Amino acid sequence: MAKPDIYTRVTEKIIADLESGTRPWHKPWSTEHLAGRITRPLRHNGIAYRGLNIILLWAASVAHDYAPPPTWMTYRQALELGGQVRKGSKGQLVIYAGKMRKTETDDAGQDREVEIPFMKGFTVFNVDQIEGLPETYYEVSEPMPETAERDATAEAFFTATNADIRHGGNQAFYAVDADYVQMPPFETFESPEAYYSTLGHEICHWTPHPKRFDRSFGRKRWGDAGYAQEELVAELGAAFLAADLGLSPEPRDEHAAYIAHWLEGLRNDKRFIFRAAAHAQKAVDYLHGLQSDTDEAAI
Repeated sequence: MAKPDIYTRVTEKIIADLESGTRPWHKPWSTEHLAGRITRPLRHNGIAYRGLNIILLWAASVAHDYAPPPTWMTYRQALELGGQVRKGSKGQLVIYAGKMRKTETDDAGQDREVEIPFMKGFTVFNVDQIEGLPETYYEVSEPMPETAERDATAEAFFTATNADIRHGGNQAFYAVDADYVQMPPFETFESPEAYYSTLGHEICHWTPHPKRFDRSFGRKRWGDAGYAQEELVAELGAAFLAADLGLSPEPRDEHAAYIAHWLEGLRNDKRFIFRAAAHAQKAVDYLHGLQSDTDEAAI
């Protein structure tokens, strides 16, 4: 029997998590071993993973109770660092999307170079599965201190976007026509994490305005498939932002119709989650691009 392709393998995993009532991009925020903080998973060289790989590795970390720091590497990379993957350890799939250049002859007999997109899968192992690595790979991050005050880094980040963020009332939303984000007062949230989680979600909705990305997904009315797809992008984008800003937001309760639409999209299109993660990463990259040159959180 042929091995399922990468799109199918990843999609089936996300479907299984959603059907069990768990959104994999929320799992790390409820785990005790993360000591109240969430970060992007890291490669062996300290560079953070991006896009869909973040979700895949977060879910794997929680499923196997891996302790921080969330560092992953291939079997060969472990050997090169003097380590050895424990016998019987099972790795986690990560994906790499790239383009290869090829010379083709067109109908006029002229040679031209074309770019051909491709996707490859790699198996990586968490440092908890590897013995003999340098001690720095096993150092545990200190817990984030609990505070009921505003987070200076997050405040500076959202301010630097120059988005029109208004406070008042008891609803959080993005007004498309007027192009502003509406937030309830900071003091009305149960925790700073809940406030910044909500603000991150709404600021991701702010990015597809026509003068920015013009991302619509064919939305025609509230709650339709396009609307649900935009909600998924905002969810993922808010999760990526939380990791970049060193925050640990609380999962948002979403309308049941969103979950149904997501499952339908996943079942009908094996590239559905890949596109959503790519759009979310693009939105987060855009927000980072609005920061000053001294923004250390940019990935």
